[in-house]
Amino acid sequence: MEVQRESIFVSAIRSFSKVFFAVCGFFLALILISSIYTLLGDSTTLPNEAKTKVNYLPDANGKRESSETSPVILQLNVHGVIGEPKNLDTNTVQNVLLDSRNGSFKDNRVKGILLHMNTPGGTVVDSDNIYRMLNQYKERFKVPVFAYIDGLCASGGMYISSAADQVFAGPASIIGSVGVIIGPFFNVVDALNKIGVSSKTITQGLDKDMMTPFRPWKPDEDASLKAVTAYYYDQFVNIVTKARPRLDKEKLINVYGAQVFNPIKAQELGYVDHANSSRDETLLALLKEAGVDASQTYQVVELEQKSEWLSSLVNSKSPLFTGKIEHTIDTGAPAIREQIAYLYQPSGN
Repeated sequence: MEVQRESIFVSAIRSFSKVFFAVCGFFLALILISSIYTLLGDSTTLPNEAKTKVNYLPDANGKRESSETSPVILQLNVHGVIGEPKNLDTNTVQNVLLDSRNGSFKDNRVKGILLHMNTPGGTVVDSDNIYRMLNQYKERFKVPVFAYIDGLCASGGMYISSAADQVFAGPASIIGSVGVIIGPFFNVVDALNKIGVSSKTITQGLDKDMMTPFRPWKPDEDASLKAVTAYYYDQFVNIVTKARPRLDKEKLINVYGAQVFNPIKAQELGYVDHANSSRDETLLALLKEAGVDASQTYQVVELEQKSEWLSSLVNSKSPLFTGKIEHTIDTGAPAIREQIAYLYQPSGN
């Protein structure tokens, strides 16, 4: 019996057609989804929609309880650089606090907030905003706020933890760095002159190009920046010493400065209330302060920012939509590099 075989050309055409129509189908589906998304509107415009998802965390006994009626302790993670978008900035923390009073958490189920600290600090603006939001939440809903340092609590972390009624520190924690930083600024005029390169910037307004690296700096050109950092430093010192009254204000300014300390020394100086503690010890103390019976069922939850992948894809400069590929270099520097910051930078960079 004779077996008919396709030619290599026909087989190649068949395979190409399958791939072609599969790709077309993918893009048609993507266009359809984006069209529906546009017609319905961005989900962020819906005022009552939760912006976060619930994760259940271990309680002091290592159990993850699930209940619609039991008391709740909200663990708010202050992890990483404060001010990084979609990770730890004003908007993400605001979403967490708002969602903690709605949906399954309405009717005042949240009885306290546990700040879980591991941060080098971050922007002045976000540190201050988060600190003030926590204070407003605490005063409005009459709930205690305790902080547990599990690693690093420096600079902006100290600022935010000033909203806590008590601060506990783990045995491997590093605490301190009360100070303000902006920069560094570089000047490359001499180097450019050596290779015959010159530059010109068109400005209006005195000192609009202050600290530019492309011309010699004028005397006292940085005066306004020094005044601004002095203002934020005074604010930082006043807030942290008011929150931790055992921390001597004069010594903080003239002796401790922006140094960091181990938990025992930090407790001795007044930066924290309890050294060499654990997260469970902090949680039990918070439950007691909140009037929650630790022997009964309660929940510990964190509210994690939802991934808005479709919104990001549709509104982004994705090569799928722009047809362009952008090349970037990751220097490892924080995204807040150009801002005035409460940030611990031991390398001096």
